Amino acid sequence: MLCLAAKASETHPQKKPKDFTLAQRRLWSLQPVTKAPVPAVSNKAWAKTEIDAFILSKMEEKKVTPNPSADKVTLLRRVTLDLTGLPPTTADVQSFLADNSANAFEKVVDRLLASAQYGERYGRHWLDLARYADSEGFKADETRPNIWRYRDYVIKSFNEDKPYDRFVKEQIAGDEMFPGDKDALIATGFNRNFPDESNAANIAQRRQELLNDITDVVGYTFIGMTMACARCHDHKFDPILHKDYYRLQAFFANTRIQDDAQLISRQQRAAYDEKYAKWDGETRDLRNRMQAILKPARDAFYEERMQRFPEEIQEALKMAPEKRNPFQWQMALKAQTQVTFRDDEIEARLKGEKKTQYQAMERELSHFNRIKPADIPLGQVMTDHGTHSPSVHVLSGGAYDAPLEEVQPGFLTILDPSDAKVTPVNGSTGRRSVLANWLTDAKNPLSARVIVNRVWHWHFGKGLAGTPSDFGMMGERPTHPQLLDYLTSKFVEEGWSIKKLHKRILLSAVYQQSSDSNEASVKLDPSNKLLWHFNRRRLEGEAVRDSMLATAGMLNLKMGGPGVFPPLPAGMTSRGGWAKHEDAADAARRSVYIFVRRNTRYPMLETFDMPDTHESCARRNNTITPLQALELMNNHLVTDWAQAFARRVRNDQGLTPEAQVDRAWRLAYARPAAEDEQKLALDFMKKQASLGSSSPLTDLCHMLLNSNEFLYIN
Repeated sequence: MLCLAAKASETHPQKKPKDFTLAQRRLWSLQPVTKAPVPAVSNKAWAKTEIDAFILSKMEEKKVTPNPSADKVTLLRRVTLDLTGLPPTTADVQSFLADNSANAFEKVVDRLLASAQYGERYGRHWLDLARYADSEGFKADETRPNIWRYRDYVIKSFNEDKPYDRFVKEQIAGDEMFPGDKDALIATGFNRNFPDESNAANIAQRRQELLNDITDVVGYTFIGMTMACARCHDHKFDPILHKDYYRLQAFFANTRIQDDAQLISRQQRAAYDEKYAKWDGETRDLRNRMQAILKPARDAFYEERMQRFPEEIQEALKMAPEKRNPFQWQMALKAQTQVTFRDDEIEARLKGEKKTQYQAMERELSHFNRIKPADIPLGQVMTDHGTHSPSVHVLSGGAYDAPLEEVQPGFLTILDPSDAKVTPVNGSTGRRSVLANWLTDAKNPLSARVIVNRVWHWHFGKGLAGTPSDFGMMGERPTHPQLLDYLTSKFVEEGWSIKKLHKRILLSAVYQQSSDSNEASVKLDPSNKLLWHFNRRRLEGEAVRDSMLATAGMLNLKMGGPGVFPPLPAGMTSRGGWAKHEDAADAARRSVYIFVRRNTRYPMLETFDMPDTHESCARRNNTITPLQALELMNNHLVTDWAQAFARRVRNDQGLTPEAQVDRAWRLAYARPAAEDEQKLALDFMKKQASLGSSSPLTDLCHMLLNSNEFLYIN
């Protein structure tokens, strides 16, 4: 391929640099962030914060009147679901209603931001961007046994309020920038989250596809630009050149998968080595004899697998490592997993006496397990392979085997046309460190704006710029650009703290408004671009499931660890496997811990618009379909939860039917039942009893879990 590149460069001289249009040069997202002065407003009684001044000034221009604040119960339920994905407890409601201090709501916000459940909620948002999954995807959809550590890293980072610039650096170049930091190494799993066809024979093509995926997702996630549109040619709309795509890709050209990254300290390693030496010494002869039995079958399998590769890949695998050039190293590393076999895979190919002998030796070896050290915890990460990178070329039409001119690592030409200054660091090329520093430079007009807009989107259901991963010409312009820049400036000034940004937004009057409609305002601003009321929105599937479990008193709040496997519907299978937990409590853990099988999304979550994890997702669909109603009405798990909910209501001994209704309302909606609701509920239960229902209260609880008030953030 390197020879091809040289010939292509000779026949395709570099094109004349493109002149960007005036509109491209003036693109709002590429302009420096400027901290606009807080505007003066007339309705000072409504505005609580500087955010409100920016919002209200636009409303006053258009003669639109903002809504008053929501009532305390609505506000508590809104912010609790928003920050934790769980409903408030009855104790939370009583405490807030009893607190008449001026900062009562602020205390609620502080408590929720400090809760462990906050990280689980906002970590899930980030995992959408990272296209996180516990499996490879494609036909086999094999399990990635240790990628869950990346999920736990994200949750931990949000809970610790890790500065966002550090969070970005760790995910792009944690191994280079923070050597010895286990969390920073795990963080590089961000770029290990790509779907992968692990048995692909055309290694050169597959490597290019993975580099494309990394380039695209880094572009979407951190700079909010649709880099993928420049893979084959200059971007049709945005000021992104064809070569810019490959300049960005060049930062990752020397990366490789490392699925056996050891996550132990030096002291732990020394203790492990001491134990291993004892086990190794006592079992070496036995293991050598076992390997001798496996060797003929292993060699035959190796040759069989090698035949599937093109000659150049076979050559790279068989040649002496010191003779490989950087590109051959990339080919060998990617192909090696296909010709490296576990002992149990080879054992399955043994027959007759050889198999009998091997199995007897296995039993003998197992007697030494008492002195064998526990397995070292492993991470699935991305690192560089040494300090020398393969060359990177612009690709004609994006085709891996049609290289044009060579490019060096670099940023968007419109922002900085020069090549990046790269120095090897900590055994790596150092390329990703340079990119990470550029992304988190306070002068970069994109990165901080993008995350501030995302946080606004997560709170309101729509960002100030409505396309969170597209700040380009075809994306939506921000409705309040001065406010977006003001918040971005404050965000950087305050140490890139996401929790401080949350608090600034949540304490605003615009967040605390009621969601009531107003005929006059609807006529002037039917789509609520001016934010004169709070937008109702349905909970995501994870929050629907978790809220039901919490209301039923069944939610298991255990954090972290490998993914869990709630029951699948009868008759449903999963390629790659779906484990069956005997411990029912594991199946009732929060939805962020459900094993994510790329080709078998958990049905309840998929019904409620869980995204396809083959791609980065900036904003989820928010559909309303008959399947959702059928899922909640007919799923036997939801019925079980309704029964548990009813038992929870009945646990308060001596309650009259009226009191039971009120108790159910308080648990489901965080408020008492109104008089007309009481009558409807009692009539419903009487009717269910007359129809032969064994538990009218369970039927009522099931109805509450299916209701709009339960399923929506109001």
